[in-house]
Amino acid sequence: MPLATKAVAASAALALGGGGLIWANFYASAHETGSGQNQTKATGAQVATINCPDVGQKLTDVPEGARQGVAKELALLDRQITDAYTRLADTRQAQAGDAGYVNNAILGPLKSKRVATIDRIGININRVGGKAPQGIDQLAECQGVPAEQPETNDGEGQDQGDGQDQGQDQGDGQDQGQDQGDGQDQGQDQGDGQDQGNGGQAGNGPVADDFVNIEDVQPNSRNLPNGLAANGDTGSTGSFTTNCGTNENENRNSDNVIVAPGVSNGAQHQHDYVGNQANNAFASDEDLANGETTCQNQGDKSSYFWPVLRVQDGQNDIDADAPGGGQDSNVGTIQQTAQAELKFVGNKTSDVVAMPTALRIITGDAKAFTNGLANANTAWSCTGFEDRQVTDKYPICPEGSSVVRTSAFQSCWDGQNIDSANHRTHVAFVQADGTCANGFQAIPQLQVKLVYDVPAPQIENGQVVNPFAVDSFPEQLHKPITDHNDFINFFDEDVMNQMVDCINSGEDCQ
Repeated sequence: MPLATKAVAASAALALGGGGLIWANFYASAHETGSGQNQTKATGAQVATINCPDVGQKLTDVPEGARQGVAKELALLDRQITDAYTRLADTRQAQAGDAGYVNNAILGPLKSKRVATIDRIGININRVGGKAPQGIDQLAECQGVPAEQPETNDGEGQDQGDGQDQGQDQGDGQDQGQDQGDGQDQGQDQGDGQDQGNGGQAGNGPVADDFVNIEDVQPNSRNLPNGLAANGDTGSTGSFTTNCGTNENENRNSDNVIVAPGVSNGAQHQHDYVGNQANNAFASDEDLANGETTCQNQGDKSSYFWPVLRVQDGQNDIDADAPGGGQDSNVGTIQQTAQAELKFVGNKTSDVVAMPTALRIITGDAKAFTNGLANANTAWSCTGFEDRQVTDKYPICPEGSSVVRTSAFQSCWDGQNIDSANHRTHVAFVQADGTCANGFQAIPQLQVKLVYDVPAPQIENGQVVNPFAVDSFPEQLHKPITDHNDFINFFDEDVMNQMVDCINSGEDCQ
């Protein structure tokens, strides 16, 4: 089965507040082309989630003066999707009795809200002399995604950055109206749910099909264009390792200052932070430059952050009732990273140049389940089996082996910008031959390896027991392909120059 097809669980369930299982039936014409938009599949198809075009990826040229306002509107778009997804899960009885309910009561109102928000994005851009992308208003319509979705999102396989990680406009929170008359039908129908797979502790994933026994994975079989190791036996062959701990002080929040600056709970999932300790939604570059660091080398005040890993063991963690935690369908015990290796390596064909201060890089895609695989990047493996890597599955490791998450960041830089409007286009991966295209310059490639000592989940009667999963946006169903990693460079100039010298001279430094 192709990777993109296998990336979609055949039995994705929806969340209930009480942790039970429900399914939404969607009665619309599927994947028909009408006014340029795809409609969702087939009469009676079971809908797993809601898929909306990723507006942020279309915004490749936003004037600096408009970026903060645009970021807040993009955050609101994400909140609107979450609210609609919650309503989809909470109105099972109404859907069963009304073939037009999902279109009329969920997708239609969602489109109206998105139209208004996208209009405001255009106003923000035009107000400062920019020009909103042509056709952006056509991105308002969303579709319901059945349990088995198409392999790609018809070209919308891009990420909004940690995309990724948008927050909320409280004024729009009223859209979370639950239709109390229907809400009482949150009866769990356990018998029906059990037939479909348990969908994780919160009811919205992961499912058994999201896991694979690592011993069943063929060595060297991962085949995605992203994450190519930049270094090799020629070019700049050295390395620089920085030791910043494993977040022993439990510095976490559900913000994302890269994609949703100024928006609390912009990620709608928790991040672990190592290195810079001042990182939150409201941190300025000055705040980060003056922040404390957990790195042994105090010249490294960079911020390294990634979604937490949880075991969905039925236990409540400290954020069980908080935004980014239980309120956003992220439940279970947060796992302490046993090992966090942060290494910078060189380029196969050339020397590397210093990264600019405050350079931001996001790798992976927090919305890959609905966006497609274009930006999916993180590799999953097990200690002792690290030549076997998967992107669309969580690994089940044998006894004595630990779970491994690996991210290899983009290592080509445009030479000018520390960020871009979509948080993508100012950096790029190397080409297959190791060179940087389009006049980009090679910079040190950050490689992050995270190791977790977590109990292996069990698959019983087609259901997963005590699964682990990364935090995610609720509508992304905790799929492994949504894993991602974030970096903001705050090495001081002397240490950055030391890194470059070590890598270019072939030395291994720390």
